[in-house]
Amino acid sequence: MQDPTLFDMLMSISNGNLVPLFLGALVLISVYLAVRIVPQSEKHVVERFGRLHAVLGPGINFIVPFLDRIAHRISILERQLPTAMQDAITTDNVLVKVETSVFYRITEPEKTVYRIRDVDGAIATTVAGIVRSEIGKMELDEVQSNRNHLIQKIRESVAVMVDDWGIEVTRAEILDVNLDEATRAAMLQQLNAERARRAQVTEAEGKKRAVELAADAKLYEAEQIAKARRVQAEAEAYATAVVASAIHENGIEAAQYQVALKQVEALTIVGQGNGSNTIILPANAAEAFSDAFKMLRGK
Repeated sequence: MQDPTLFDMLMSISNGNLVPLFLGALVLISVYLAVRIVPQSEKHVVERFGRLHAVLGPGINFIVPFLDRIAHRISILERQLPTAMQDAITTDNVLVKVETSVFYRITEPEKTVYRIRDVDGAIATTVAGIVRSEIGKMELDEVQSNRNHLIQKIRESVAVMVDDWGIEVTRAEILDVNLDEATRAAMLQQLNAERARRAQVTEAEGKKRAVELAADAKLYEAEQIAKARRVQAEAEAYATAVVASAIHENGIEAAQYQVALKQVEALTIVGQGNGSNTIILPANAAEAFSDAFKMLRGK
């Protein structure tokens, strides 16, 4: 009797354990296919017999092996469309080139994969149409000054248009608004003219203000002179009233006394010279001193 070979021994073992091995392998494969781990930045679209069955979110998920399959792996990270340039004509017939950039992200992959083929191309076309439509409602000056309002309008319009595609527009930016050379030259000329006009207006206002200030200064000077004269007149009137009152109370002697004092004061001032000048006194100077002394003695 011939001894069994190694091949015969393996065949005998395999024939007895083939079914359990096959079942074990099938279980392992089924578990491997049933458990799906989805990254945080993705969503997976599951099809069953070619039709949409479920959308798997981030984390551990379970599907039916051999019936379900992962048809699409969609990134839900924010995306940026390539910078695009659109031509548009304003209401005042100015051709402008608008440079735009759009940011979006996919929120409902089941809509995106089954309703639109080229997402980026569709959004770019939609943005171009909306930009032309919105700028066509505005004048050039409004486009330049109301850029934030225009961006908001574009973003709202794009969001409404792409909602059926399961897309959320997070930002829409107008990077630049370019003009043709002829329009640029005309605007530069207008800007220079406006600057010259403002300079002339400023200069004229400065001259006007200078004249007003000079007139105010003269008026103030006249007012101060008038006030000084009024104060002086009031002082003289007061002094006159005092003299008149003294004359009324003391008679003519009070008036003569005041006149004598004035004469003495005048002669005293004349006598305060440095001696280099010749002083000529009136003939009645001595009488004035005598009268003043008599009145003082009488007082």
